[in-house]
Amino acid sequence: MTEKHPVGVAGSGTMGTGIAIVAARGGFPTLVFDLDEGRVAAALAAMRAFFGKSVQRGKLTQDQVDEIMGRVTGTSRIEDLAVCGLVIEAIYEELEAKGKLFAALDAVCPAHTLFASNTSTLSITEIAARSGRDDRFVGMHFCLPAQLMKLVEMSPGLNTSQESFEAAWALCEAMGQRPVKTQDAPGFILNYFLVPFNNDAIRLVEEGVAAPEEIDKAIKGALGYAMGPMELLDLVGLDTQVLLCEALHGVTNAPRAACPPLLRRMVAARRLGRKTKRGFLNYETTAIFGA
Repeated sequence: MTEKHPVGVAGSGTMGTGIAIVAARGGFPTLVFDLDEGRVAAALAAMRAFFGKSVQRGKLTQDQVDEIMGRVTGTSRIEDLAVCGLVIEAIYEELEAKGKLFAALDAVCPAHTLFASNTSTLSITEIAARSGRDDRFVGMHFCLPAQLMKLVEMSPGLNTSQESFEAAWALCEAMGQRPVKTQDAPGFILNYFLVPFNNDAIRLVEEGVAAPEEIDKAIKGALGYAMGPMELLDLVGLDTQVLLCEALHGVTNAPRAACPPLLRRMVAARRLGRKTKRGFLNYETTAIFGA
């Protein structure tokens, strides 16, 4: 699959928007799909804002940005994804929701279309079993923020064909990303470590050991992390962290993967992080994209 067939991104939240930036910047015609037209419009606006900052910093010219955005189409019609050679799902971490989406995609996409899930914790094999084409299904977990991070965890399901996996790998590289192969295991590589680690940071706040700002200073200053755990949680979304905990704890029963009570209380109070301007830290803007 060397020709740059359109890439579809199903889900226009933070992750989906970042993946769409990667695909369009890599030269692929890109369709951003979401049932909510308002979310599609917001995703396209966020993409323009991201590339606008790239122009301001001299990384791209306005002509280059116009060319990139000219490859991007937003849609709320799932039928429009039928032209895609690859569709990447980027919705919330819930197996049934992902399964329903892929079943709907299977009904409209031709047989040659590859399906990929951006899941970071759920089983690729289990999602693929609901897709109608488990031999043409792969895991493609883009790191957040996808438009700045190159790493992608690539995971075959038990029934993924070698041909499909190699084709998806080649597409990932063609987008300018750096794939690493993992097996279909809970959390793959990154979230196997990261979900419990972030929960530990939350428990430090919960137990009054240190304030969120101090925890981030310590982690960044001593361990050299570019972003502290509290900043990262606010970027990912505290509601998303709850889903990640439930998914990982549900299959591993690891105590450190269990959702901390403080996290559930903050979600109930709508302190979700950057998207609501308040999480473990406070924000003047909901903008999350650098350049």
